[in-house]
Amino acid sequence: MMNTQLTLTQMIERAERYFPKKEVVSRTSPSKIHRLTYAQIGKRTRSLSSVLEKLGVKRGDRVGTLAWNQHRHLEAYFAVPCMGAVLHTINMRLSDDHLVYIINHAEDKVLLIDEDIVPIIEKVKDQLSTVTAFIIMTDKETLPETSLEPAYSYEALLVTGDENYPFCNDIDENEPAGMCYTSATTGKPKGVVYSHRGIVLHSLALGLADTKGISESDVNMPIVPMFHVNAWGIPFASTWFGSKQVLLGPNVTPKLICEFIESEKVTATAGVPTIWIGVLKELEENTYDMSSLRLMICGGAAAPKGLIKQYREKYGIPFVHAYGLTETTPLLTVSKLKSGQSDLTEEEQLEIRAKQGMAVPGLEVKIINEKGEAAHDGKEIGELLVRGLWIADSYYKDDRSKESFRDGWFYTGDIAAIDEEGYIKLVDRTKDLIKSGGEWISSVDLENALMAHEAVFEAAVVAVPHPKWQERPVACVVLKDSYRNAVTKDDLLSYLKPQFAKWWLPDDMIFLEELPKTSVGKFLKRELREQLKGHLKPSV
Repeated sequence: MMNTQLTLTQMIERAERYFPKKEVVSRTSPSKIHRLTYAQIGKRTRSLSSVLEKLGVKRGDRVGTLAWNQHRHLEAYFAVPCMGAVLHTINMRLSDDHLVYIINHAEDKVLLIDEDIVPIIEKVKDQLSTVTAFIIMTDKETLPETSLEPAYSYEALLVTGDENYPFCNDIDENEPAGMCYTSATTGKPKGVVYSHRGIVLHSLALGLADTKGISESDVNMPIVPMFHVNAWGIPFASTWFGSKQVLLGPNVTPKLICEFIESEKVTATAGVPTIWIGVLKELEENTYDMSSLRLMICGGAAAPKGLIKQYREKYGIPFVHAYGLTETTPLLTVSKLKSGQSDLTEEEQLEIRAKQGMAVPGLEVKIINEKGEAAHDGKEIGELLVRGLWIADSYYKDDRSKESFRDGWFYTGDIAAIDEEGYIKLVDRTKDLIKSGGEWISSVDLENALMAHEAVFEAAVVAVPHPKWQERPVACVVLKDSYRNAVTKDDLLSYLKPQFAKWWLPDDMIFLEELPKTSVGKFLKRELREQLKGHLKPSV
């Protein structure tokens, strides 16, 4: 067999050669939408590589991006690794302390920054020890006023670049292509490095019919940010396979998502549950043509069964669970029915779809408990372990690697059960499980049950210290507008009672205007736990 290196250069070169007329639709502001072909993207990508080289970026150097989903960010996705450097996508929604930490820890040499994010970096610029240049990505013809120095206009630099710049042709597939830091609910963020080989194999997996089936005929619109685990790998696979891409830029709303699905005939999209909860509300209030959608991927957290059911039955939208982590590039599982399960009842099929799914080809999984490897019977739970073709083997320059990477396995920190068919069901994160009177309670199961209630918009269940039982569950609930002041704590507890043992039921039900969320839209349970410390008094 030929020893052909798996590198990102083949992806962008294939798009240039075979799909030069295919579009990338990029919204950079409410009033500005760009339409570029892969031929144009290719030339701009090569120009970016050449100007980064002129700015002193060398092989192995890190180039950071602080940008939304837009065409310039896509160009950086290929320009940086295809010149032998490393793309570091940065979550600009992190705290100032964490931003400074990850930029310095990664030793970023150049930062590419969307114009509206510039003020965030201006605040911390004096604490950045390795950055030698700031490139501002703007639609304006002149460089916006800034205290960053030296600062350059992205578009002005591209004019001086070489659109025929030859990509590096001797990259080893095991060299780093990109990196991303975890959002860190505790401690400092941890860096994960992605090799060329890992990204290429991950992209191939995204094209499998039993995963996401991305193909040339697709119109892909990732809602998950491009700064978060490479937008789940969708931009890489879409470029390689020649799919049309729709990138929505900043300030994305459910209304905007629905409008672009309708106008651009989007076939596949992906986001976290809170995004799809908001879109469902928009669909209930207004009318859109969503008939082009063949796939709505939900990841980042477990989706409520009620959400899956409404999308499939009310709107005919195939809603598919997927699961992964920063350390897994991220695709780990996809929940699709097997051919022999088509005769199951709707409720039985829904039970399967609500699970996180089976490990995709190329990966192995198992669960372990205190006694060792747990049974895959769908009942016994344990920590989920994974290994495979695109799984990280350590954290970047971080002593915490030995806690999570052991004996050739990545310890995910997720508690799960695996049934006889191989379907994984997440029970909780290890830190979110509730231990009450020596027994475990799953916050995820309670949340999903609550969000299946017609009155509930969002729900998060957290462990609150209890003087007798160690911990007890407390539910934080946001009601839909039409049910405000019409549904009580007792109403929701009565709804839960038939579904759970008595000791699983929340000790309290707190109604909030909104739930705190992480930078990528997950419920921020750490903040809720902090707010509710001491909520359950000894007299309870």
